[in-house]
Amino acid sequence: MICIRRAQPADATAIAAVHVACWRSTYPGLLPDTYLAGLSPPRIAGGYYRSLVERQNGEALFVAVAPPQQPEEVPLVVGFASCRRARRRGLAQGEIETLYVLDDWRERGLGRRLMRAAAAHLAAIGCGSVMLWVLSQNPSRWFYQRLEGKLVATESILVGGRPVAQEAMLWDPIERLLTATARADGA
Repeated sequence: MICIRRAQPADATAIAAVHVACWRSTYPGLLPDTYLAGLSPPRIAGGYYRSLVERQNGEALFVAVAPPQQPEEVPLVVGFASCRRARRRGLAQGEIETLYVLDDWRERGLGRRLMRAAAAHLAAIGCGSVMLWVLSQNPSRWFYQRLEGKLVATESILVGGRPVAQEAMLWDPIERLLTATARADGA
């Protein structure tokens, strides 16, 4: 059984590995190849480690952990989500900054469960609404629409020196996301 739990500083390296693997599998052709090849797991791990230690602005990270397949193996982080109070005012009170699940672990409800953990955390710290940014050409953008996220803004950002369109998806009130991520069987 895959468990969703609050991430610890010791998870930073595994979180970074998932981040890099997901960017490299999701964004070829959307982002420059040189940018994707240059993603540095140690540098990215350092950023996640600092976030996990400092926990500023209501920040929290949640990991999806698969049990070991063999007795000598360790549990494997196969996905994660991060959230915090919104970086920008005006769109929502809370923000889901990241949601990544390794390709081989998709279609198992992990994204939904990670989104629910993030939304529950944000609701617990007093956020009445939540949003996230997703690249407009992200092939998994439909996932947020299926969870009833509403498109409320678009903008262009630079990633690897290339302008890329992104969209803000909103759940207001936050209970909409909590309801959309609930399952009748409680999983």
